[in-house]
Amino acid sequence: MRPRLATAPFPLSLKAMFRPCIDLHEGKVKQIVGGTLGAAGLRTNFVSEQSAAWFAELYRCDGLAGGHVIQLGGGNEAQARAALAAYPGGLHLGGGVSAQNARAWLDAGASHVIVTSWVFREGRVDWARLNELAGLIGPQRLVLDLSCRKRGEEYFVVTDRWQNFTELAVTAETLGQLSRFCAEFLVHAVDVEGLCRGIDRELVEKLGQWTPIPMTYAGGAHSLADLEAVTRLGGGKVDLTIGSALDIFGGTGVKYADCVAFNRRAGRGAPVGSPSPADSAQKPGQP
Repeated sequence: MRPRLATAPFPLSLKAMFRPCIDLHEGKVKQIVGGTLGAAGLRTNFVSEQSAAWFAELYRCDGLAGGHVIQLGGGNEAQARAALAAYPGGLHLGGGVSAQNARAWLDAGASHVIVTSWVFREGRVDWARLNELAGLIGPQRLVLDLSCRKRGEEYFVVTDRWQNFTELAVTAETLGQLSRFCAEFLVHAVDVEGLCRGIDRELVEKLGQWTPIPMTYAGGAHSLADLEAVTRLGGGKVDLTIGSALDIFGGTGVKYADCVAFNRRAGRGAPVGSPSPADSAQKPGQP
């Protein structure tokens, strides 16, 4: 089945920005080395004592829209719902999304739902399922997760907790075809995810050249220079999520407050001078 839905073209004048994240695993906010997810040798960089709602409220206070809550396996639904309730309309929700539950997640407060594994079957795009989901909630509420790993000279989408390669290569043609069904793309560079050794510069540059709609890249960021590099390499068309290197996730490479300031300079966050938990000792949930 061929694509039949369409969205408006991506305005090229937009600047890239920092997008926040909340990764949930076994009911906890965590940062995990992506390539080990679902494997016997799972490696965890950080486990937070704070709830998902705490982080969602932090992002809301700082005007950081368009971040994502990802459920990495089961046992995360209560935390995910609490995060969406804390920041209604401000977060995307991914993990286990299908045509059967997408509307419920939007009703729970998600601005968009993120889908990947459900629209693939036997390593191929299931166009019938993708048509069904986009028709049900509208392309403007759908984000396609095209997280990928490199095999040979190309990047291929991986599913099922990033363990299984599909036959779909991330190319200009692929992004153009799939953009008819969704508002944005989310791409984790799985081979560098959680390692804090730097972004996959080759992938970011290609994504910037190829994407016709907004795109968020995640994987490997370890300094504020990576945020600036993604802006440059992606031609201002690719946003960046920073995880394990961020100080609010136990990292030492990037200060959350600096990311908030970056967005404000780009005109993509709360106005300078607005109250922010990151700018004071007070944090969400504290008196």
